[in-house]
Amino acid sequence: MTARLNGILEAAVYVDDLDATERFYSGVLGLPVVVRKDGRHAFFRAGDSIVLTFIAEATREVDPTSPLPVPPHGATGPGHLCFAADAAQLDHWAKTLPEAGVPIEADFHWPNGARSIYVRDPAGNSIEFAEPKLWAEGD
Repeated sequence: MTARLNGILEAAVYVDDLDATERFYSGVLGLPVVVRKDGRHAFFRAGDSIVLTFIAEATREVDPTSPLPVPPHGATGPGHLCFAADAAQLDHWAKTLPEAGVPIEADFHWPNGARSIYVRDPAGNSIEFAEPKLWAEGD
């Protein structure tokens, strides 16, 4: 028997300014801040998942003061996150993101009819809002 995974619990992007990051993810997108450690990270709740935003340089070294054995990690260049949103929510984001000063990079329908909206966070990460049917099995 093979164990089946239940989904993504957390996903990470790397940023360079935690204040700008918090203004975007919490202020513009409305995600609650779970925890923030200045100079290192800010974590946000998105439904049942957590969006981890890290200063890459701070996570490439093991923190000798931390009691947790988290291995070092980090990335270079823009990453990508996609938030699930229904059609009404996408209409909302298509209107409110530009009003909040966040330009829409792309807004289109995929061949299966699912709609996606793409923007950039303050660190240049590609942030997508898409209808879940984008990845519906059998489509």
